[in-house]
Amino acid sequence: MPAVAYNPPSTRGTTPAKANDSRTLFRRWQRDRDPAAREALVRQYTPLARGLARRYGRSSEPFEDLLQVASLGLLKALDRYDADRGHPFASFAVPTILGEMRRYFRDSGWAVHVPRGAQERALKVRDAQERLANVQGRAPSVNQLAEYLEFDIEDVIDALQAIQAYETLSLDAPRPRADGEVVAYGDTVGHEDERYELVELDATVSSVLGHIPQREREILRMRFVEDLTQTEIAERVGISQMQVSRLLRRSLEQLRTLAHAD
Repeated sequence: MPAVAYNPPSTRGTTPAKANDSRTLFRRWQRDRDPAAREALVRQYTPLARGLARRYGRSSEPFEDLLQVASLGLLKALDRYDADRGHPFASFAVPTILGEMRRYFRDSGWAVHVPRGAQERALKVRDAQERLANVQGRAPSVNQLAEYLEFDIEDVIDALQAIQAYETLSLDAPRPRADGEVVAYGDTVGHEDERYELVELDATVSSVLGHIPQREREILRMRFVEDLTQTEIAERVGISQMQVSRLLRRSLEQLRTLAHAD
């Protein structure tokens, strides 16, 4: 989730007529509970909520969900705002909307369960990272973050690790390969070990090894016990790598046949 720094909204460009219209609408809503006035206020300030939702556009959450959360914050601000105090509504609504969005990310946006305290520290560290990076022109160090936030270094490190739990990658997510083909991420994790086929034979292989020639037993031992490559075996035995490959294949086939027969 990208960090969001609160900047008080500018009041420039707000005409006296528009300000008077807003005060009239708030008066109709707060004193008369006129639903039409509330609806008009929602339409008037929806662009504000939309703009705040866009600040989180780099997160993995769909923009429609972010806008819905921001709109909920706008409704709460409309219901809590006291126009008689004389403060501009935008200066009250912005922190209310941002607070609602932060709660959303804290409570619902984490892919892996993280304790509430660790979440809050992680979000503070994330905010500090962006603020310091904007000032310094480079990513801050752990020591700089700890000094800025007055945290212990261990707490900062834990928070940075917790940030990694915010998003996970699905094994079904597409991943391009070097040849340009796109495959599922899970298909690129790990590979089959050519020695895995011996696991099923492990229980009976000792009893059947005596039925294959000594040289082939020795080649099997060098390949699967000493973990030598076929080229290394060929040099040690004095034959070609291709011959080693054929002998290994034949030996394994013999072991399979003998094991099944046994």
